[in-house]
Amino acid sequence: MKLVLLGDLHYHEIDAAVPGLPEAREAYYRTLLDDALNTEADWHVSLGDLTNFGTASELNEVYALLKREDRTFIHVLGNHDVYSQPREEVLRITGQQRYHAIDTEAAMLVFLDTAREMNTADWSGWLDEEQLLWLGAKVAESGTKPLLVFAHHPVYGTTARSELDKASIHPDIDMWRILSQKQGVGVYFNGHTHVDSIAARDNWTFVQLSAGLDLPGYRIVELDGGRIRISAVDVDVEGLLEHGATLHRNMKHFSPNPNARGQETDRQIEIVLPAAAKQQ
Repeated sequence: MKLVLLGDLHYHEIDAAVPGLPEAREAYYRTLLDDALNTEADWHVSLGDLTNFGTASELNEVYALLKREDRTFIHVLGNHDVYSQPREEVLRITGQQRYHAIDTEAAMLVFLDTAREMNTADWSGWLDEEQLLWLGAKVAESGTKPLLVFAHHPVYGTTARSELDKASIHPDIDMWRILSQKQGVGVYFNGHTHVDSIAARDNWTFVQLSAGLDLPGYRIVELDGGRIRISAVDVDVEGLLEHGATLHRNMKHFSPNPNARGQETDRQIEIVLPAAAKQQ
């Protein structure tokens, strides 16, 4: 099994009258997304904030760049994706599901919706009771099989910056009460805080992606031979960072993070599954 993960891209509307801005946006997003989509994988996953304000034009334009008949794309909702429209309308435009699971022989994949709808004052994450009950059932159903969870917001107090105000699923929601029921290996993937980070707690590994608008690149997740390998890919194309800087200077609702890369240990890890560890 192989997945390609995208961090917060914040595809955004622009003032086309600004010299060079349309060309910078086209070059940046097309180069990054083409590189990610040209990487073979079973699923290509956005960890939310695919768009900057969730307008119909932003969604339609970025989905036009993502449309490939030979690729299965899954979009986890981020808070920016539902800033300007109701969740149901965003899902109608994108054709995505709010939250769902894919059960395979190798692992169970769970995709969460942690975004608050049309709330620009509170960008922390939230899950309603119905989704929490559903998540608990999926944790139990996964048994000892690896469980991969994909969400926009981190679990409070796990990855870098997740303890800051509005930087995680709200701490009033006791996510650990559910996750701690997992038998075997669990891996939780998220974005939101715009910095690469990997942290571990008991049998869970938490993998956080920086914003793709800060660091052009993506993560590859591979399950093979009793191991889960997670690696970072940089899209190193001449002029791409300059295009990104042009976008930063001419957009709202996004502040670039000069420390987005973290340490090299925050960008790759290999997790040995229990059965494979016993054979060593």
